[in-house]
Amino acid sequence: QVQLVESGGGLVQPGGSLRLSCSVSGAIFRANALGWYRQTPGKQRELVATVTAAGSPKYYSDSVKDRFTISRDDAENTAYLQMNDLESGDTAIYYCNIGPLIELRTRNGQGFATWGQGTQVTVSS
Repeated sequence: QVQLVESGGGLVQPGGSLRLSCSVSGAIFRANALGWYRQTPGKQRELVATVTAAGSPKYYSDSVKDRFTISRDDAENTAYLQMNDLESGDTAIYYCNIGPLIELRTRNGQGFATWGQGTQVTVSS
């Protein structure tokens, strides 16, 4: 069974940075793509970024392009999301998942039954 543990969230001022981590177990990490998502209360979860098993290409939603960077460390079974120039609109709970790229990018990951607890990111002055 896949287990996902997100960490690294917190409270940051606008313009600040955070680095999120996603530790994965129970899956063949290096053979799968990875994705980061976020969700705010009352809204559907949205896809933020993906990275293929090979490490590229990478996909970013328009709202985070040029500010966020997704990466992976196959030796540590960990995915990262470096978030720079944070805005109030980035406030959300952030989640990760692992699997085929087409599933990560379809319907904002609704096909995945297993999710971690997420990590809260709050951008506020």
